[in-house]
Amino acid sequence: MSFLEILAQPETWQLVGVLCLGIFVQAAAGFAGGLVIVPLLLWAGYSIPEAQTSLLVATIPQNLWGVVSFRDALDSKRLVWPGAARLLFLPLGVLTLQWMESFSMVTLRQIVGVAVLSATLATMLFRPKPRDQVASFWSYLVFPLSGFLQGLVGMGGPPMVLWVQAHDWDTRRMRGFLFSIYLISLAPGIAVLVWFFGSRVIPPALIAAAAIPILLAVTWVGLKVGTALGTQRLRRITMALLLLMGLAGLAAPWLSPA
Repeated sequence: MSFLEILAQPETWQLVGVLCLGIFVQAAAGFAGGLVIVPLLLWAGYSIPEAQTSLLVATIPQNLWGVVSFRDALDSKRLVWPGAARLLFLPLGVLTLQWMESFSMVTLRQIVGVAVLSATLATMLFRPKPRDQVASFWSYLVFPLSGFLQGLVGMGGPPMVLWVQAHDWDTRRMRGFLFSIYLISLAPGIAVLVWFFGSRVIPPALIAAAAIPILLAVTWVGLKVGTALGTQRLRRITMALLLLMGLAGLAAPWLSPA
């Protein structure tokens, strides 16, 4: 099937629609793009590797923009261990995902549902007191875990967000750090997924790349909506959506068609 024929398929625009929703939420609320995109694409019939690859490609412009915008707040020395740890443990997550592909789609939806619920509840309940220094133990735990989860289910962001919130950094430094760490792992993440899962992850990646102009427009709208509604209101709406999706994943045996 040619790329033009792929673009003519209804499933293609379903993928683009889910990516738009996730990128909108990410731009408006400042987090949760992967938590929205991966479970919704599973319900749409895509595999986890396909969902991950399209997600990574879709977030390239947003992360590039973030690094350029906040480059003055970046400390390059702070990026070495987090970036290296994520890259080292990402293939382990992908290897585990390859083993998990023998599971049924219903079971995979449940696993992703547990991941979404865990990340959402941790974000809601964990309120670290910001401080100048955080014990090194946490960085040795957080960034390998983030890399592993990124490779496993495409959701490596929540542990890093919690770690950043434990520091008394201003918003520019926080966002610059997160954008930089995401960007460091994008190309290796895509390469590892292609290496492990072959050509089947390429069509979703190409669709995501072709949709980048639309996603940029969605990002702009999301930023405007986020400013208009306010961070706290959007956070509550986003958390409610994520809890609903997590519960739907757990209930997959009853919600999935026989």
